[in-house]
Amino acid sequence: MTDQQYPPGQPYGSQPGPYGPGQGYGHGPSAPTGPAYGGYDAYGGHGGQETYGEYGGQDRYGRYQQHGQHQQYGQHDQYGRYDAPGQGPYTAPGVPAPPHHPGPGPLPPEQGGAPTATAPATAPAATTTTTGAPRRTGSPIIAPGLTPAALTALLALLLAATAQVSRPVSAVAVVLLQAVTAAGWFRLNGMWPARQGIALAFLAGVTADIALLALGAEHASAVVIGTLGAWVLFVLVLQLRSHSSPDERLYALTAGVTSTALTVLATGHLAAEPDAVTVGALAVAAAALARALPLPQAVSVVVSLSAAAGAGVAAGQFTTLGGSGAVLGLAAGMCALIGLRVASYDFPSRFVHMTAGVALPLTAAVPAVYLLGRALA
Repeated sequence: MTDQQYPPGQPYGSQPGPYGPGQGYGHGPSAPTGPAYGGYDAYGGHGGQETYGEYGGQDRYGRYQQHGQHQQYGQHDQYGRYDAPGQGPYTAPGVPAPPHHPGPGPLPPEQGGAPTATAPATAPAATTTTTGAPRRTGSPIIAPGLTPAALTALLALLLAATAQVSRPVSAVAVVLLQAVTAAGWFRLNGMWPARQGIALAFLAGVTADIALLALGAEHASAVVIGTLGAWVLFVLVLQLRSHSSPDERLYALTAGVTSTALTVLATGHLAAEPDAVTVGALAVAAAALARALPLPQAVSVVVSLSAAAGAGVAAGQFTTLGGSGAVLGLAAGMCALIGLRVASYDFPSRFVHMTAGVALPLTAAVPAVYLLGRALA
């Protein structure tokens, strides 16, 4: 391509070209030349050349790729104005600024462009974590439901029936309750599998049962305290031998000690008066079934306690407690609701509901059954 010669005295940009006379970038009928729009005054070039380069040419700062666009340092619009990045359009003093297009791309709606979609004011909250796993939402308090309540009622009926036979026979129901309590507490704390801890807690309960049957109910306090003292030491030694981090060992230690204490506490059903065990177990069964009904929370609590008191009155008529069975039934029902509340502190987990949700109402009722049974019998 040879250089085109222009007649002397004729300004650059007014020569015939591929776009017609005066149709260079920034010139022509739509871009009058003059001091305000690209003469020699502001940019040091003939309407289309300035300190940063030329239209259609290559300079040391970059290349103009399109009409009205500079790649790196700014833009030229149809009037030959240069807009520095982050600044408004340049205009000569006294000359009104023409409509300004900020750069290449679609025109804004007010200048004839297509309307652009606007983002919503608020975006829905993310439901996944950074790892892509679903984030658990909602309340962590979810009642076990009707199936665990029915299992609690069956275990309570077994306990109530065997208590009227003999303590060795009642020990079968108590051992079953202790096994479910030990496993349920570890799972409720998110520790699974924890076979050593569950086995150690369950073994503590069985040891307390054997010692109680051997020494008699009158030595119940010594049996419970002695078993707890020995097994807390075992749990401590087990965690000291663990290679886990200190935080994990402390967490496992607290869960193990608590599970052991609850499992040994269930031995109280063997130490309590048989009539008190029968009344208390039936009251717990009634409270658990009533609590599982689809009722508002406040109404459900009232209905559950009323059902427990009613079951205590009914069971008391067949035992030596008589009308005082209402007091024992009401106290046992309150303890059962506390146990259900503790077992409900988890996101939906079938294993938690089928273990802790079944056992904790009966285990939590032991203090009421033992103490009130001895006082009222």
